[in-house]
Amino acid sequence: MSKEFRVGIIGLGSRGHTHVVDILAERDDVVVTALCDVYEDRIEDTKNCLEEKRSWNNIFTTTDYRKVCERDDVDVVFVFSAWENHIPAAIYAMNCGKQVGIEVGGAYSIDDCWELVHTYEKTGIHCMMLENCCYDRNEMMVMRMVREGVFGKIVHCEGGYMHDLRDEIVYGEEKRHYRLRNYKNRNCENYPTHELGPIAKILNINRGNRMVSLTSMASGAFGLNEFAKNNDDANPELRTFNFAQGDIVKTNIKCAGGELITLTLDTTLPRNYSRNFTVRGTKGYYSEVCDGIFMDGGEHFSKDFYGNAEEYRKTWEHPVWHKFEIEGVKGGHGGMDWLIFEAYFEALRNGDSFPIDTYDTAAWMAITPLSEISIQNGGSPVSIPDFTRGMWTDRPESDLCHGFFSLDK
Repeated sequence: MSKEFRVGIIGLGSRGHTHVVDILAERDDVVVTALCDVYEDRIEDTKNCLEEKRSWNNIFTTTDYRKVCERDDVDVVFVFSAWENHIPAAIYAMNCGKQVGIEVGGAYSIDDCWELVHTYEKTGIHCMMLENCCYDRNEMMVMRMVREGVFGKIVHCEGGYMHDLRDEIVYGEEKRHYRLRNYKNRNCENYPTHELGPIAKILNINRGNRMVSLTSMASGAFGLNEFAKNNDDANPELRTFNFAQGDIVKTNIKCAGGELITLTLDTTLPRNYSRNFTVRGTKGYYSEVCDGIFMDGGEHFSKDFYGNAEEYRKTWEHPVWHKFEIEGVKGGHGGMDWLIFEAYFEALRNGDSFPIDTYDTAAWMAITPLSEISIQNGGSPVSIPDFTRGMWTDRPESDLCHGFFSLDK
């Protein structure tokens, strides 16, 4: 493939627009040739920004994502649209011979996940989920420590998406945001891959280990009603609307290696932002909330545990971030947005395996419909499909380290 990637974009909401303008338009190896959104004002806004920033004056625009996938001047399709469009758009692009990357979010059915896998096996084109949290500085440091045995045998990993989104959801009609319709109609772990992605890499999921089963339970839905009552300009119907989505969802996942993963969705009550990234092993553990690392033999009530992660960073900083710091951190969310795209293009350019491939994407997205089934059945265990069909037992390890991501550099 040419060193210059001709890119088509599907979805230009806040996330998509930011990716295009602040990351893709900053890369010397990318030219954006096509833009798509269901809202024409979003297309115009992004197009104007690109014309001003890069003088790209011949960008094709459309409200039909299929036309982007069908164009001869598009090599790579990025899907940044609403959750329900991620898999259909990715499959269509793959069948058109385009390389594909999709934003994070859960699937709507297990059949969709299997269709994504079948499409890869038919076309040979992987669909990589652009899970930026896999490249966060702390997650990568902890992954390196796990790889080198610092925490011993990993027993339990915890994380989730804890983010007060009441304003975004309740004003979903005004903001034209898809979360509102999802929270009205679905009750599930709808956003599993922060932190499941980094945890899956730490536990070698699909590469010597796999997720076997899950149980999921949800609280009642009260937060959005309360928020709507307290805001006079909110749609009054939402004050008493029977939202399907529980305020808190807890999902426990059992792995073949004996590890337990706990995910939390917490987006409709007042709170600070956190992903609660936690890794527990037989020799010690890391806690995002405490910003600390506790090792075996430490004083159980020592205040030195809180905030000591920075000391460990001096020894265990991942080479990706060491290099990134020297060259200058850039991109959104503290730099991890830039790194996930760098990883994607690095793999594409060198013909490497993708650090997050279609089997990973399908397995992570499958947690959403499976959690929905478990919740509907009172928290009953649900089996997690093996999308690799047994290949997980001997697939090569992928620890986000290839090309300039090598631990040897």
